[in-house]
Amino acid sequence: MQLKAGVRLKSATDETQVMVVRAPDGEVDLTCGGHPLVPVDAEVTAAAVEDGHSGPTLIGKRYADDGVGIELLCTKGGAGALFVNGAPLPLKEAKPLPSSD
Repeated sequence: MQLKAGVRLKSATDETQVMVVRAPDGEVDLTCGGHPLVPVDAEVTAAAVEDGHSGPTLIGKRYADDGVGIELLCTKGGAGALFVNGAPLPLKEAKPLPSSD
């Protein structure tokens, strides 16, 4: 799937919805619950979350992989976990603030 910033996608397995904040240059395999993400306005038939692909996707959190060059913002949470190219997409950590010594 070719992504670009601003695209909204949803899961075929649960209510998860994400928005692409930063898109990689090439094609990626982006899934939630073990099934490919689809455009937010697409009609889907509900599918079950596959084994090993469950785990909450949290609303308002960013998921990113700097190696792939992707960052997603979760706009609606769900029960399926996000995966990119077969690997779990980790939660983006907050940058530490400088000490005020």
